[in-house]
Amino acid sequence: MAHPFKDVNFEELFDAAADAMLLVDSTGHVIQANSAAQQLLEYSKKEICGLEVEALIPASFRNYHHQHRSAFFEKPEKRSMGNGKDLFALSKSGKELAVSIGLSPIKTQQQLFILITFYSADKRHNAEQALRTSEERLRIAKQAANLGVFDYDIQLNIVHWDERMCELWGEKSSESIKYKKFISTVHPNDRAVIQVAMDRAINPANNDGFLAEFRILSPNSDAERWVTTTGRVYFEDGHATRLVGVAQDVTELKKLEKNLQEQRAETESVFKQQVAAQTASAIAHELNQPLAAISAYSEVALHALNEFGHNPSTLKRALEGCVAQAQRAGTNLHELLAFLQAGELITERLDINDAVKEAVNIARRDGYKEFALKLKLEQNMSTVLANRIQVQKVLVNLLRNAVEAMRGAGIPNSAITITVRTNKDMNMAHITVQDSGYGLDTETAKRVFEPFFTTKPTGIGMGLAVSRALAEANGGQLWLEPNKRPGATFHFTLPFAP
Repeated sequence: MAHPFKDVNFEELFDAAADAMLLVDSTGHVIQANSAAQQLLEYSKKEICGLEVEALIPASFRNYHHQHRSAFFEKPEKRSMGNGKDLFALSKSGKELAVSIGLSPIKTQQQLFILITFYSADKRHNAEQALRTSEERLRIAKQAANLGVFDYDIQLNIVHWDERMCELWGEKSSESIKYKKFISTVHPNDRAVIQVAMDRAINPANNDGFLAEFRILSPNSDAERWVTTTGRVYFEDGHATRLVGVAQDVTELKKLEKNLQEQRAETESVFKQQVAAQTASAIAHELNQPLAAISAYSEVALHALNEFGHNPSTLKRALEGCVAQAQRAGTNLHELLAFLQAGELITERLDINDAVKEAVNIARRDGYKEFALKLKLEQNMSTVLANRIQVQKVLVNLLRNAVEAMRGAGIPNSAITITVRTNKDMNMAHITVQDSGYGLDTETAKRVFEPFFTTKPTGIGMGLAVSRALAEANGGQLWLEPNKRPGATFHFTLPFAP
């Protein structure tokens, strides 16, 4: 089989090179120059061939060049000229060109040749300057944002980091460490959060970056430091190999958020108490007169019964009054509840998967974020017909209850699983919210939807009652799955849009 390059000669290969090249014989004369060299030095091929190489060197450097050339021919080896110093070539027009020069000896049976390669020093300097400028900008940006940089080698399970990362982790040395030690400083309750974020990031199908927020425990005290991290995973042949990212200390921001959340929670609690008090007051006011009348009629009836030879007509009127006033009390109560729930229900087509994600973000912004989220969403699901705000209210309340239950029980690796699927039996969207707590005892499970029933020290017991009312107002249902372990499992359905 013929060699594919048998018809390609030396001159064609030499001339095709992108770098400027000269071929010099043992007498120091140019015998060949490629197109790049002719363009750089401003000579034609006919003009440059035969020139002594010193003619291409500025006059100030020529005196010593003969000695350097002779020494090189005595001990030829592939190397660069100048030992890192800037060199200059002289063009035909007398222009001095800053270049780097590489020398490569070529031995034949007849004699020794030198291949001289010119590299533009300006390009190198520009590249070096651009690199220095880029590094300086990165340094300033890191300093301004107080960022630490890390590079996690997933295959070797080693984390490389800079000084700021070491400072965040409370380490004195910036040497690389094993991932096991790296993760050991993270708060035990937050390690599941990192694992979930890592599982998503290293899955090529997700095309997601790494994003996690967690606490770092000081090795010398019980102090906690909040850190947010973001990064990118690199893959080879479909396998994750590296995670490169940055970390930022957000402890002060977390303290500010916590203070704002406490203030909002206190305000909301006061508001709920006022609403409950006003509602109870309104109910008491509306029922007071009918109940007083029922009491009076009952006393008349009892008096009539106790009297010897009682009058049946008096007893009948008293009992009829009791019935009328009881009906009045019921009517007043229904009218009051209708007034409190007044307002036209405005519905729209909703992507329930998006509604779930929005509810998660709302809950986390409100301070309910110390859990690992597992989303199991049915793709290409039909839209539902519901009120967006009310649906979010139900979902957020279920998430808050789950977090508070796990927080109160001190669950170390708390997780919440939200499943969205099509319930074919009911022809509805079916949302399941399951926590990893200890669940509810039988008595609590029976009463959990009762108004004013609560197991929380500061609760008023209206959250689940209102949530169930909102679910039913939107054409769905809300119920607790009994005896489900681990944790409590709530189910929420909504009708599909026609």
